[in-house]
Amino acid sequence: MLKVEGLDVCYGDLQVLWDVSLEVEQGDIVALIGPNGAGKTTTLKTIAGLLKPSRGQVTFCGERIDRCFPHQIVDLGLSLVPEWKGVFASLSVLENLELGAFPAKARPGKAATLSQVFEIFPILAERQAQKAGTLSGGERQMLAIGRAMMSRPTLLMLDEPSLGLAPLIVKQIFEVIKRVSAEGVSILLVEQNVRLSLEIARHAYVIESGRIVQHDSAECLLRDERVKEAYLGL
Repeated sequence: MLKVEGLDVCYGDLQVLWDVSLEVEQGDIVALIGPNGAGKTTTLKTIAGLLKPSRGQVTFCGERIDRCFPHQIVDLGLSLVPEWKGVFASLSVLENLELGAFPAKARPGKAATLSQVFEIFPILAERQAQKAGTLSGGERQMLAIGRAMMSRPTLLMLDEPSLGLAPLIVKQIFEVIKRVSAEGVSILLVEQNVRLSLEIARHAYVIESGRIVQHDSAECLLRDERVKEAYLGL
């Protein structure tokens, strides 16, 4: 479904990614783990079209997308939920969700998608008339994911969905991710909680200093001594 091949990415004269390659297959949950500043967010932004690579290419469902604009990539079925949990604070929960259905292919099924989102996130159904800016951090994260789902993505990229959330809310967010996956949406997950990421993912990549240094099944990486020492505190 998604194939990233040999990406080099620079911020001006500063190179931050070197020869990054990864794949996400239909129905997969794939985790991208690594320390802060390793290039995880840069990788997602490049896939989403927010940054342009100086070398390499990104293919989604057989179509090259690294030369596309971000809105074109969303139209193709690939959505990013960024780390900052961006919601339109002055708009209601319902208005935020309806904005997510802007892509042409999403509009005809907006009502059905909204029902699906409310089924996954019942708290959003309860708060649909409430201003998004009054929601808790966990609720804003649910709204950000729900809004991305309104575009009817076939692949959803999540950047640090549990950042700054209480442990109980983190568990709820990961249950939501599993449920979204069960609805047929593939997931590329960047997450600071490495253990939880590897417990729900099928495959995982380790990125350090802008380079992919390991790739294996998530189950194998959970048992890997280097990963346990560096990221699991064992």
